[in-house]
Amino acid sequence: MPAVHIVTDTAADLPAEEAAALGIELVPLSIRFGDTEYTDGVDLSVKDFYAKMAESDELPATAAPAPGAFEEAFRRAAADGGSVVCINLSSQLSATMQSAENAARAVAGDIDVRVLDSCAITAAQGNLVLAAAELAADGGSTDDVVALVESLRPRTRVFGTLDTLDNLKKGGRVGGAKAFFGTMLSIKPIIDISTGVVEEAGRQRTRKKALAHLRDRLFERPSVERLAVCTGNAPDVGDLIDLIAPRYGPDQFTLRDIGPVIGTHGGPRVLGLAWLEPAS
Repeated sequence: MPAVHIVTDTAADLPAEEAAALGIELVPLSIRFGDTEYTDGVDLSVKDFYAKMAESDELPATAAPAPGAFEEAFRRAAADGGSVVCINLSSQLSATMQSAENAARAVAGDIDVRVLDSCAITAAQGNLVLAAAELAADGGSTDDVVALVESLRPRTRVFGTLDTLDNLKKGGRVGGAKAFFGTMLSIKPIIDISTGVVEEAGRQRTRKKALAHLRDRLFERPSVERLAVCTGNAPDVGDLIDLIAPRYGPDQFTLRDIGPVIGTHGGPRVLGLAWLEPAS
């Protein structure tokens, strides 16, 4: 049976080493600071990104990969035959999926490419990509992999708390969170991106209460799968880990860095939790 190859973009925040071990091709987005453009994961590391954002007077911006970048990834992935399943950053937040679809049309005569909307970001997107890659490695067919991603998508949850609204407001990815900007209160907003758009999920007066709110959202469920703690260089990520420790110890979650793509819009010190709801 021909192999199924998995492609995604760097908004999934999968470490390059982990992606390589599972044969996942990563297509990088671009990050701009003023007139200077960087390629995510190529000439801009997570650490360097947050350092630059702290030093820069101008907020960064992101750009989707060109269709040619996806076409090259598809051809690399399927160089020895087989099909490609490409799982992308939420189409509600980026033109990345559109670029992938254009690339899929360009190779349609040569490679069977299925482009899927993760309706997710960061580790929530990464969860779908990892599940797809694991099934592909076990010999799952193209249709099997597509069906798995489509079944996991509605079970995906991702909540975050922002330390500043500046980046989200400037980036324009506010979705249903516009109400945040109608108040002059000093708040720590909670956002829900479980359906691929940014929605308001609460507001807290202090960072401590915001982290407790994330914990409470998680603890509403008796159990979850593929739990990830997501940190945008947040110095208090240990506090969130301590809050969930009564149910989820270090071997029961993955610590994920929120990379430049999502960090651009979430801003410094963004923290979040991502998981899959158990199958019903």
